[in-house]
Amino acid sequence: MIFTSSGAGYHSESKAKEYKHVCKRACQKAVDRLRAGGMALEAVTAALIELEDSPFTNAGTGSNLNLSGEIECDASIMDGKSLNYGAVGALSGIKNPVLVARRLLSETQKGKLSAGRIPPCFLVGKGAEQWAISHGIPACPTEKMTTKFSLSGYKRNKRKMELAEQVEMKRKRQSCEHENNSACLDTVGAVVVDREGNVAAAVSSGGLAMKHPGRVGQAAHYGCGCWAENARDISLYSTAVSTSGSGEHLIRTMLARECSTAMQAENTHQALLEAMQNKFISSPFLAGEDCVLGGVIVLRCCTCGEAQRSEDIQAVLVEFLWSHTTESMCVGYMSAQDSKARTHISRLPPGAVAGQSLAIEGGVCRLGTVSD
Repeated sequence: MIFTSSGAGYHSESKAKEYKHVCKRACQKAVDRLRAGGMALEAVTAALIELEDSPFTNAGTGSNLNLSGEIECDASIMDGKSLNYGAVGALSGIKNPVLVARRLLSETQKGKLSAGRIPPCFLVGKGAEQWAISHGIPACPTEKMTTKFSLSGYKRNKRKMELAEQVEMKRKRQSCEHENNSACLDTVGAVVVDREGNVAAAVSSGGLAMKHPGRVGQAAHYGCGCWAENARDISLYSTAVSTSGSGEHLIRTMLARECSTAMQAENTHQALLEAMQNKFISSPFLAGEDCVLGGVIVLRCCTCGEAQRSEDIQAVLVEFLWSHTTESMCVGYMSAQDSKARTHISRLPPGAVAGQSLAIEGGVCRLGTVSD
């Protein structure tokens, strides 16, 4: 099963169709890999590539521009089976940052480098770009990744900053305006469980609009952007998490890992609700913030009782949930048994205040396959 998000932020009704469509395509790409016998890591990578290639998402092509008018991307991926992780931060000149993160993860599994050096799992900036190219990942000029939408957003934000400086206005982080949410907070992500019950998670982002060059958001940080962990004991659940929103808020709370830990509770809905409220909105690490913006997609699974009694049937019970404090969040989900993906734009309840309230929804899916 694949569960995707094209981001937590603000999704206008006029672009709702495009956001849903990209989630649907990402789900289909991942399911195609799963049906062909691919593992969770392969499927989640396929989904992220599709999300990065869309001009409507803030990842890869169409990413927000920084203060210098350049694209710098963050991405990470985690394999629940091996617990290995790979990430890149402030990466320019590469069309699909998730491919570099995936390659870093793969290289760490090969063991030590010459002279006993430990292979890197997280690279940033020019070093990350050079490493990617040296490992066969082609370069892509920034101008080819810049879209009309991202460029117009950059020019609009630059004019606002210049005007604010002229009238000596203080920057107001607490306003949580629609236009800022839509342009800045839509990190994309996906979580997957394959037919063997292995989980994987990945995220990718162009980061905040008008960010300082070199800024690295939660999408690259360990335990903050994504988390995936296979159950190590029959009494535990396998979990996978992907986050989206204000990177600084998600980094300081390590929300991905916090949500994964919470998913070991019996009642997943209540556990996620409490994690979002206590570990995020009301977190002591964000005590000075009155507008805490973020969203998560969460998947947990376990082997059903009948599967434990039979050597021929593999049955996996999957629970998937999403929650956000932003105005809205676009999600999509699909299993290998489904003919098409389902998509949904989740919105805060009427009267709720973004950054102070939350929405939470979810569902259950049972996967069953005949083993070879």
